[in-house]
Amino acid sequence: MHLPAPRGPLSDRVVTALRRDSDPFRGRALDLGAYLPASDGLRDEDFQLALWVLYELHYRGFDGVDDRAEWDPELLRGRAELETVLERDLRAATADLLATVGDEDGDVVEQIRQLIDAADGPDVPRFVQREATRDQFVDLMVQRSIYTLKESDPSSFVLPRVDGSVKVALAELQYDEYGGGRPERLHAALFAKAMEACGLESEYGFYIDHATAPTLALNNTASFLCLHRRLRGAALGHLAAFEATSTLPCRKIASGIQRLGLGEAVWDYFDEHVEADAVHEEVALRSICAAAVAAEPALRSDVLFGAAACLVIDAVVAEDMLTRWRPEPLEAAAAMSHQVSA
Repeated sequence: MHLPAPRGPLSDRVVTALRRDSDPFRGRALDLGAYLPASDGLRDEDFQLALWVLYELHYRGFDGVDDRAEWDPELLRGRAELETVLERDLRAATADLLATVGDEDGDVVEQIRQLIDAADGPDVPRFVQREATRDQFVDLMVQRSIYTLKESDPSSFVLPRVDGSVKVALAELQYDEYGGGRPERLHAALFAKAMEACGLESEYGFYIDHATAPTLALNNTASFLCLHRRLRGAALGHLAAFEATSTLPCRKIASGIQRLGLGEAVWDYFDEHVEADAVHEEVALRSICAAAVAAEPALRSDVLFGAAACLVIDAVVAEDMLTRWRPEPLEAAAAMSHQVSA
């Protein structure tokens, strides 16, 4: 995957450091502190891109960048600075939503469902079902590709951090996400076929230069929670909210695909999730989150935080997407379609 074009001083310092040094361990300091956003980092594309680049060293890496950069102490130090800001902003953004359920004892499954019911944000799947143009749907696929071409990979980092029935349930869910033993049914592979059917490139990370700040924030939130053992409960709560809010949206999007006449290869990915995520919802809520809290009651607040973080970031992504689509829905989306097809 190519390194993305920087979007400001933070991402420029990170990308330049990765491009400059053939030996990653030279003790160079990134000195990012002066450029950190004072607030609202969730919508800051320079900040989010810089953090995304550092996280991607733990996934597929970048062309021409030494794989040892993944554990470069200065890059990790810089990532920790960015993560402090991300966590600050996630906790601030989720505070009101979490206040609707509190942190008292109770059924954690019902508490997560309460968070889902209380969450507020634009309904992008409904818009796709009823109104979206083909160009707007292409934009949706481009933005989703940044996560979905590695679908479920962040959650795999959590497996060694849990035990017993929680590990078994998480492994069961991941096995399904990874195609149930059939490489052609990998959910990421199904999405790649859907992209190709839309006339898009399906290479991992191909459209990173088109990713919006909220799209990057969605990806970074999953990586942040799943890469930290202290946040394993939040990673499980994030997964549960993700799975519990997937079935109906995927059904709506599948209906929109049929309305647009985009074909079976595009429809197949979303239809797969209508059935699969209905099962995954119960596994994630009961066999994973409820079991984790039963085994470690102290994880409850983190589980709820992770669920709220998923819901809040989804709302930020939806708001950004419909704001870009609605003022000049045809012209703006057509411009994106021409760009990504170039």
